[in-house]
Amino acid sequence: MLFFRFVLERRGIRSADEFLPSYRDAAARLGLTNVEPAPKTFEGWFYEGRRPQRVFRPAIVEMLGFSIDDLWTEVPEGATPDFVPLVGTSPIAPHAEPGMDLSDMKRSGAMAVRRARNYVLQTDRERVGDNTLPLLHDQVARLVTEYPRVPLSAIWDDLLDAQDQVIFNLETGKHRPSQLGDLNFMAGILAFLVAKGFNDMEDREQARTMSLLAAAFAKDAEHPGLMALVNGLQSLIEYWADRPGDALFYAQKGAALSSNLNGTVGLWLLGLQARAAAVLGDAETVRAVNREAIDRREGVVLDDLDQLGGLLTYSAEKQGYYTVEAEALLGHGDANLAMQAELAVQGFSDRENPNWAFGDLAGAQCNHALVLLHSGEVDGAAQAIRPVLDLPATYRNNGIVVSAQRVRQTLMTGGVRTAIAARDLREEIAVYAPRRPALPAGTQR
Repeated sequence: MLFFRFVLERRGIRSADEFLPSYRDAAARLGLTNVEPAPKTFEGWFYEGRRPQRVFRPAIVEMLGFSIDDLWTEVPEGATPDFVPLVGTSPIAPHAEPGMDLSDMKRSGAMAVRRARNYVLQTDRERVGDNTLPLLHDQVARLVTEYPRVPLSAIWDDLLDAQDQVIFNLETGKHRPSQLGDLNFMAGILAFLVAKGFNDMEDREQARTMSLLAAAFAKDAEHPGLMALVNGLQSLIEYWADRPGDALFYAQKGAALSSNLNGTVGLWLLGLQARAAAVLGDAETVRAVNREAIDRREGVVLDDLDQLGGLLTYSAEKQGYYTVEAEALLGHGDANLAMQAELAVQGFSDRENPNWAFGDLAGAQCNHALVLLHSGEVDGAAQAIRPVLDLPATYRNNGIVVSAQRVRQTLMTGGVRTAIAARDLREEIAVYAPRRPALPAGTQR
């Protein structure tokens, strides 16, 4: 028996009706809203031992006074558990040693670095000095690398600060002519990242506006690769806005612009075309552009965008993920595609890989679940999507939520919709809140 069930039964709780009043009180004490489990979800915890989705855990811990790990530990029959209740500290935070918390130390240290950096930049206000551009380059490179690897809330302020610094140096006009192209290039990359951020927060109008500004900076920088990259971003925005026709238009526009470039941006635009065409049901275009992407991969010569990495490069792992997604969106699910889907997940499973990105890993896992559902494997799909459903709220950006909801939609169609496991999984994904942008604490979704 789980200790969770043991504790509840000791309190005379054996049903959802008996459980929910105390659960609601605990959620209210924590200021949590819209986190009430469905009766079937509770029954899965109580009778089947399913570990609750992270969104429910704080209220459970607050209600019962034990950690989730203790609550989801098996208690031998007849044994008396000796787990220690959480007292004297928040039940949703670990016990802290005396002194400053490590995260606080890092935060205060980062503030010191920012202050020193801003001082140096301020001293160069009369002109763009020798210190300014290297500092800005370092900021841009760090933000490009970190964006796909951390919650948006961790870098949003730094991203806006860097953009402000670059635009300030552009608008003063005190730069040398030789520095103008470099400043516009950095402004274009930062506007690209800010637009991506707005899209991840589901503020699509701001995302579209900022993408137009990124396009203007890229044009002023006279950088075809960056111009094509921004077209790819515009395609991405429309793809996640469920406007596949517009997504295909921007992807084709960028692909034409990048047809003579040897970096990976051209391959990304082909992948974007394939995904948009798949939503439109155009299997012929999907196959054609994916074949072209495979052929062009062999001739890739990494350019300045690829050297920056992060969102600005289209790795082989990401190409595999996009290829599977296009096929999954077409409704395919044979054994060969299932193997490709599993390989795509494995490609993003090593956090030490420089191409690792939490969003791409989650997307690949959702695609794997879709492919398995198309072949009727509900249990396998539930296992494939489990890590996505357990993601902390700060990581659930717009793309991840939409990908999870696609799995839910597929669970409502075809022969899988009547399976008990499918009904349970549908209910769990239904409470995978659709509006949880990766925001700072207090406004997390």
